[in-house]
Amino acid sequence: MTGEIKNLDGDKAVAAPADDGGGAAAGAGHGKKGGKNKLSLVPLIFLIFFEVAGGPYGAEPAVQSAGPLFALLGFLIVPFIWAIPESLVTAELSTAMPGNGGFVVWADRAFGPVSGSLMGTWKYVSGAINGAAFPALCADYLARVVPAVADGGARVATIVTFNVALSVLNYTGLSVVGWSAVALGVASLSPFVLMSGIALPKIRPHRWAATAGEKDWKLFFNTLFWNLNYWDSVSTMAGEVEDPGRTFPTALMSSVAMTSLGYLLPLMAATGAVDAPPEQWGNGFFADAAGTIAGDWLKYWIEVGAVLSSIGLYSATLSSAAFQLLGMADLGLLPRVFALRAPIFNTPWVSIVVTSLITLGMSFFSFNNIVAAANFLYSLGMLLEFATFVWLRIKRPEMSRPYRVPMRLPGIVVLCLVPSGFLVFVMAIAGWKVYAISAMFTAAGLGVYYLMKFCKARGFLKFGTVDGEGLMYERHQERGNVVV
Repeated sequence: MTGEIKNLDGDKAVAAPADDGGGAAAGAGHGKKGGKNKLSLVPLIFLIFFEVAGGPYGAEPAVQSAGPLFALLGFLIVPFIWAIPESLVTAELSTAMPGNGGFVVWADRAFGPVSGSLMGTWKYVSGAINGAAFPALCADYLARVVPAVADGGARVATIVTFNVALSVLNYTGLSVVGWSAVALGVASLSPFVLMSGIALPKIRPHRWAATAGEKDWKLFFNTLFWNLNYWDSVSTMAGEVEDPGRTFPTALMSSVAMTSLGYLLPLMAATGAVDAPPEQWGNGFFADAAGTIAGDWLKYWIEVGAVLSSIGLYSATLSSAAFQLLGMADLGLLPRVFALRAPIFNTPWVSIVVTSLITLGMSFFSFNNIVAAANFLYSLGMLLEFATFVWLRIKRPEMSRPYRVPMRLPGIVVLCLVPSGFLVFVMAIAGWKVYAISAMFTAAGLGVYYLMKFCKARGFLKFGTVDGEGLMYERHQERGNVVV
């Protein structure tokens, strides 16, 4: 069997062997040998949940910066203008092109390999920085119980152990990661369900109308954005999902509902039952509120839940980032080594190791401006993603779309313009340091693209490129739904 491949600039190249053991074949990087390790609906819902939120931990600054009224309105309204549009776009494009790499593949199909590579750079850097925060956050929470973990060698050992253990978990396959996410999700959300129930007779609705005396709108909107983005991250693992045409839309909409309620109900319970000024609502205040509402036992449970949530968040982020590298290798944007699969578990072990090492290195740094730059880069990627969605509707109307957003082109444009306006606003309030760091990462991304192109032309590295349309045909054919 042979498969047609293409160069980085999109020109057709000679036919290459379909498989030589290195994952270069059409679809070889997409789990054809791993049918027993596919993601089903429930694990996918919880993986998306951890890609985005992991529970209401981290929502407290929304109350601190603007008060209960605006925090509740924000978590009520923003899912409709941001989370739902992003989820709809992800559902349509993931089912139309159900291979690994997700948004990188979409941008490559719409605008060519340069756009695909830039999309990959923006989203990967954003995801890696986001993931790097979780090992350090886990160490911070553990330090509340075990003070020795607060600094020094014990802290380093904790972060390294956290990183290595979850890298091994990812190595065992997405099915294991997915069901682990289910267990972690139930454990981390349970104390908030109990808190909301116990708080009911203590709620005073007039407290919901309180606002902060001095509002910090920059912190407020950044908190909302940070807690409600990354819905498209799961698209990088689309090649590992059972029946993506049906599973993806259901999983995304279920996760949107679960995540939104997971923020809104605990915020309503805590702000309504606890008489605390907005200034007290710093990170970790949910635990204090739970202690006031129900006692120390619930406070400690929420603190343990925060650790479990950090584990789920890091594991899900590592999975999506690793499969993104695999997808970029399948497209020829990265060397074929990133598409290598483990012999037993069929996971992209090189991509997992590389991503794990990058996030481990970042975990030891304080990088407030870089985190803000990660939000900025993610916003750039989302603007390109919305443009890709609209352009593919215009350019490729005949493309098979097992799930199709039920709107004509004008509705599609409006669907994308509303969240795009929110993205532009978030980018506009960033400082000059964020602009400078983002420009450097973007320039580095372009540099990597042209370096890979040079290495391919000179034969310095091996590339197992895959024609994206050929991959789509092969995966749909496996399900008896041939794309013509």
